[in-house]
Amino acid sequence: MPHRVLLTALAAALLASVASGCTAQAAPAAPAPAAPPLVAKTVLPTGVADPMIAEGVVIGAGQPIYQTSGVGPKKLNAAAPDGSPESYIDPEQFPSGTLTPGVTLTPGVTITEAQAMNALARVRENLEERGLSLENVVSMMVYLDNPPGSDRADYAGWNRAYRQFFANTDLTSGDTLLKPVGTAAPAAPQLRNPARPSRSTVEVQSLAAPGWLVEIEVDAVYPAGQNPR
Repeated sequence: MPHRVLLTALAAALLASVASGCTAQAAPAAPAPAAPPLVAKTVLPTGVADPMIAEGVVIGAGQPIYQTSGVGPKKLNAAAPDGSPESYIDPEQFPSGTLTPGVTLTPGVTITEAQAMNALARVRENLEERGLSLENVVSMMVYLDNPPGSDRADYAGWNRAYRQFFANTDLTSGDTLLKPVGTAAPAAPQLRNPARPSRSTVEVQSLAAPGWLVEIEVDAVYPAGQNPR
């Protein structure tokens, strides 16, 4: 083979090799794994370890949401007159207190507070029947009627009851926070729950069931991959 032809062939082979190397280097990188779809994200105040409620909530597209109807307390205090506000107290929720005589709750627990704890337990039951828990709650609407003898709803009593079921962990450390019931010393809440839903609370003139002082609606988002039932 003439030298010129041999050199031309070698040059062509070298160029092909270089081009092949360049092509290999230019191959696109494997795509990064897709981020998991957003289920729900609460927007909390920054720098606060123990906020009571969220500023708002972001819900991912296509997420199934369960919305309850208004849930109130259940008649569980047979010692009180039927249909009275006191008849909607659950004595089982106050093992260290007494009902005297089936009407006055001690120590320092208000009627609204006791009814709210009863109602929140009913909300929990409602959600569990649908395969959900209070941790899945993202928003809440609360209606309060004035307790007998008062011209204003008992917001403080409601908030104490709420902290027994929601917003009772430290966001920084993750520790369970002690919360008071009535005038008793702070103690472990009835249910540890880090969820802090968005929430509105309004005072109303009356509620549908005679004796009710509290009615609660919640929205809960199903966890990723869980189907409603």
